[in-house]
Amino acid sequence: MQKKETHEPEENIENQDNNSNSDNKTDNKESSAENAGNNNAQDKTAELEQKANELNEKYLRLYSEFDNYRKRTIREKSDIIKTAAEDVFKALLPIIDDFERAIKANENIDDASAIKEGVHLIYNKLKNTTQQKGLVSFESIGNSFDSDIMEAITHVPATDDSQKGKVIDEVEKGYKLGDKVIRFAKVIVAQ
Repeated sequence: MQKKETHEPEENIENQDNNSNSDNKTDNKESSAENAGNNNAQDKTAELEQKANELNEKYLRLYSEFDNYRKRTIREKSDIIKTAAEDVFKALLPIIDDFERAIKANENIDDASAIKEGVHLIYNKLKNTTQQKGLVSFESIGNSFDSDIMEAITHVPATDDSQKGKVIDEVEKGYKLGDKVIRFAKVIVAQ
């Protein structure tokens, strides 16, 4: 019996060694699985960081492009506003030249009819030029008062019922540029 007792403890020791070896193998498998999991997590983290950096760069490029576009359009709009009337002024320059020549010529002329004729020619040239650019005057005398295109300066009593609410005199002509009224006609209305 004593042999059994000594023999059993050896088996127990061997079993314990085997158990510890199997525990070590299990631990090794678990730690290698954890290491593999950690490596996968690190790889995914690095991959996500790379994607985030790429998206951030794309965002910054897109933002910069939009900002450049916005600045360019503001600059272009400013240039258009500055030079919008350029063609009108170019058309008016010959008329200014005509006025300067008329003033110079009128210094030595005593005949008033020649001066009148020159002024009428220049006036007609100016009127035609502005009409070509879209500026037109509209008639108001004899028409019914329209507050959308006219401004009543004063009201006077009507001489008969047919004149009531109609424009009987015009102090300043009204002008339209295309369909937009740029100066209201200043009128006197009969009541």
